[in-house]
Amino acid sequence: MAIMRVAPVRLEGRAIWLEPLREDHAADLFEAAATPDLFTYFRYHFSPETWNVEGFREFIRATYQRPDACPFAILYRASGRAIGQTCYLNIRPADFALEIGATWIGPAYQGTAVNPESKFLLLRHAFETLGAVRVEIKTDSRNTHSRRAIEKLGARQEGILRKHLIMPDGYIRDSVLYSIVDDEWPSVKARLVERLGYTP
Repeated sequence: MAIMRVAPVRLEGRAIWLEPLREDHAADLFEAAATPDLFTYFRYHFSPETWNVEGFREFIRATYQRPDACPFAILYRASGRAIGQTCYLNIRPADFALEIGATWIGPAYQGTAVNPESKFLLLRHAFETLGAVRVEIKTDSRNTHSRRAIEKLGARQEGILRKHLIMPDGYIRDSVLYSIVDDEWPSVKARLVERLGYTP
């Protein structure tokens, strides 16, 4: 029986590249994150337990404990330094499906080409190399900024997963579920290429 085989890989873009997340990215990520309350990732997602370089190392180690995750560091080409992270999650090899998530980008790089290019690289690899038929993206229902960004990609909202996750502060979050399927990828790709202004 055929299955989708997801493995660590380097994905090259123009403004950024993605490479397998490693503990030695921790210092760059700590610096890029700046403060725990400066951007919404740490309100709407799980965060390092301690706000220092070692805390980020522990966070990276915890990510690798998930059997269904393939995490990436986002590296900024102009500096060669890690400025955020993203993941393939909930990988279902037999279904040729996965999720893109656990994404955060340092505040200095938000609102730039970094996020759409990282999504482009992950989506292109998923559909054109791995043979995925479905890619999911989920976000906290309260996170209107993230929801707008996902919708701008061309992903379709499928519904709301009620009381989906219990957050570290005890809040029981509803998650909004979006997806892109293989039939839609050509049009999503065209929109992203136009938005980025080039074909990486």
